[in-house]
Amino acid sequence: MTAHEYRAWNSRPYARAIYAPQPAPPLSLRDAEGWHFPLDLERWCGRADEADRTVLRRCTGRVLDIGCGAGRLVEALTGRGRPVLGIDVCPSAVITTVCRGGCAMSGSVFDPLPDEGRWGTALLIDGNIGIGGDPRRLLRRVRALVHGEGILLVEVAAADVDERRRVRIHAGQRPVSAVFPWAMVGAAALNRQAVLEGWTEAERWSSAGGRHFVALRACR
Repeated sequence: MTAHEYRAWNSRPYARAIYAPQPAPPLSLRDAEGWHFPLDLERWCGRADEADRTVLRRCTGRVLDIGCGAGRLVEALTGRGRPVLGIDVCPSAVITTVCRGGCAMSGSVFDPLPDEGRWGTALLIDGNIGIGGDPRRLLRRVRALVHGEGILLVEVAAADVDERRRVRIHAGQRPVSAVFPWAMVGAAALNRQAVLEGWTEAERWSSAGGRHFVALRACR
């Protein structure tokens, strides 16, 4: 993760929205070509919904939520008695997660993390497969974090895309961060890259709300 990406997710509009949601211009990722990806802060800061629960039911062992945001999944897993740690580069996200009763730490997935190689499940939800702008590098890193039978649950794009972009966070039409790398992948593209980094696809499913997920299992 680049320094620009750290600073982007600590930009005041995003950090404020995570910590204390309030009416404000909608936030999104946008690039210079007109592409944009809405940041669904209302859902992210709410409680786990039915689509989220399809993910939670598939978690096994100790869970690492990568890019935990406001902590709704950490909160839900904690409530189920599942050991879980959220990590996020935004301190406001970490504070919010802890205030919801979860365990979280500030940092990047590419930083040294507790219990590397021992996690049962890792999560990349809400587009977080895009972190760092290089899905293969991210998949390789997460493979080193889970144990030999660990799983990775990924939320993917609805379309069969495989894109690398240079984006900024925008509040409405106004850029509020520096440029940083981001990626978007669909299920087929994720599978192609996952097999090169020590994963095999175990399952694909979609929620009634139109969200799409893939479960990857670590290969020994």
